[in-house]
Amino acid sequence: MTRSDWGDWLPRAVEAADPDTVAVWYLGCNGFILKGSEGTTVAIDPYLGTGDPPRTVRMIPVPFDPEDVAEMDAVFATHEHTDHTHGPSQAPILENTGASFYAPDDSLSVAFDDEAWLDDYDLDDDQFAEVVEGDTLDVGEFTVHVEFSNDPDSTHPVSYVFEHDSGTFFHGGDTKPHDDFDELGERYDVDLGVLAFGAIGNIDDKQTGEPVRTRWYSTENEAVEAASDLAFDRFLPSHWDMWKGMTADPKVLHHHARSYEYPQSLEVAEIGDRVDL
Repeated sequence: MTRSDWGDWLPRAVEAADPDTVAVWYLGCNGFILKGSEGTTVAIDPYLGTGDPPRTVRMIPVPFDPEDVAEMDAVFATHEHTDHTHGPSQAPILENTGASFYAPDDSLSVAFDDEAWLDDYDLDDDQFAEVVEGDTLDVGEFTVHVEFSNDPDSTHPVSYVFEHDSGTFFHGGDTKPHDDFDELGERYDVDLGVLAFGAIGNIDDKQTGEPVRTRWYSTENEAVEAASDLAFDRFLPSHWDMWKGMTADPKVLHHHARSYEYPQSLEVAEIGDRVDL
């Protein structure tokens, strides 16, 4: 069970929203909810856990209880790490709404084997779908493309491109820059793109408990490099707010991006904020 600091106002705000284009809510960490103009609602990497203190300590509120989500068409996972594939955060949403869960194979292994979602929650096998790079699927008013992600810390990461009549949204998971991102930038006209950004900090080693210099996310230069190659019109950095020792100031990205053609603008959103496509 997770417990929100905020009650249920955010799920109720999503339900009540009637966007003209696509509304995008930032859930903190790397989580987002998208709601289209026709009402299709999807979530990417919603994580409502508190980490594993003292190694990983959540620095931001838990924005809602998963049991309070009453409307959701699909949940997407970018990779298998706990803050992206997490039964207590995501399985109750699937259980309450009948939403589909789209994820690469190693994320599904977490759901089926490591955490046994099917045993612990009232879920059906047909709610789960494996995705691989190159897949294209339709979820309501969204066309979703599955693309590669360059996250060396993950065993099988993917990124997602959500195309809508009003624009295109990119979620890169925890990707770092990649030489092939310029090709993706040419293929998709990304109006709003998300990339993980954070500091390099000391994080306790899982086995020894001793602090180890750790880099989980792109630095400011790497984040802007990737956003430039992907030709984002608007760049929304994520993950900078989440873990003690890994937090960063997204405003510094303005200084690094100002000499590049892309991204054309920087969108700084805090947990619970809504931006529109």
